[in-house]
Amino acid sequence: MSDLRRVVVTGLGAITSLGHSVSELWSNLIAGRSGISKIRLFDVTGYPCQVGAEVSDFRPEDYMDPREAKHSDRFTHLACGAVQKAIDDGNFDLKNFDPYRVGVIIGTGIGGVTTIQHQTKRFHELGPLRVSPFMIPSLICNIAPGMVAITYGFKGPNFSVVTACSSASHAIGEAYHMLKLGKADAIFTGGSEGSMTGLSFSGFCMMKAVSTHFNDTPERASRPFDAKRDGFVMGEGSGILLLETLESALARKAKIYCEVVGYAASGDAHHMTSPDPEANGLASCLKNLLQETKLNPQDVDYINAHGTSTALNDKTETLAIKKVFKEYAQHLKISSTKSMTGHLLGAAGAIEAIACAKAIETGVVPPTINYENPDPDCDLDYVPNHAIQQPVNVAISENLGFGGQNAALMFQKYQ
Repeated sequence: MSDLRRVVVTGLGAITSLGHSVSELWSNLIAGRSGISKIRLFDVTGYPCQVGAEVSDFRPEDYMDPREAKHSDRFTHLACGAVQKAIDDGNFDLKNFDPYRVGVIIGTGIGGVTTIQHQTKRFHELGPLRVSPFMIPSLICNIAPGMVAITYGFKGPNFSVVTACSSASHAIGEAYHMLKLGKADAIFTGGSEGSMTGLSFSGFCMMKAVSTHFNDTPERASRPFDAKRDGFVMGEGSGILLLETLESALARKAKIYCEVVGYAASGDAHHMTSPDPEANGLASCLKNLLQETKLNPQDVDYINAHGTSTALNDKTETLAIKKVFKEYAQHLKISSTKSMTGHLLGAAGAIEAIACAKAIETGVVPPTINYENPDPDCDLDYVPNHAIQQPVNVAISENLGFGGQNAALMFQKYQ
């Protein structure tokens, strides 16, 4: 056990509907601003849900070779943008590293669905010989970390994690484990999703998973834990954390946001899309996280919840927290930043891990906006509508994915 490395966060990058930098994202989160609007990326006429959290004014050629950008999917564009932001924020210079010790692990829930939709249309309209030769490498989920490595020369561990809405959290957790075991010195990790297309949107609409009652007031549509929640709001974007061994970070005098101290994962084995109503899977995940870190429930100051604004998730997640934290659950600060960012699917956990790191750094807990109607099944402190100032020494980010996957990460103030 003495050979295990400590792992710290030394850089943050984000491209979201709330801004193209972590500073923009964070200032908007703590101000309680919504990044949700009427969808502009495609014609939503006839769709039951017409709102989403889109990334606007984004130019992929600002972050990657324009020729490569032309043949890559939006989720790869967003990933490269967020990695560049994390490089800049972390003052990362590859010249000071062995490139074989720098990895990239990026999660995505769907991958290149923009490519799938466009190329399927070409296939049906023009025939099999008019599909792009770049179709397959553009749509596969592992191409985002692959293109990041090609762009920046990172030759260490390189792969993608696909576990639906828990993808980014699992990616960060696996990166943490690799660094802890000495398999790399630094890893750029997180998630990216660019699935705001008519095809994917219609799929979620037909599942009746998305909000349909707030098309005229988009900023009110995502309302986690509120009694009048009626579904999640789809978003897109990318979040990247630069994780580094403490030894490496100290050697280059890097700024340290916080320390990663735990990661747990579990499965519900219950249903394709619905969480276990008894919340045993997520409760097990959180219990294992506390056991791994040897922390008591009372040591945790803040939980950035999955908080999707769906009827089943929010009450199930509340139940899991109660099962694990017992009477202390009433004293925890819990919030869902999805109320402002929308649900970034496979990238959600990365944006929410960034929120945890910033909460620890600044001593500010972001709110859950649109919390107006108390729900007896959701009766904890969700930091309603306004951020609060409070020291945060330990924060948890938790995410659940279709298929019953659960992931939880623990961050602690660096000492």
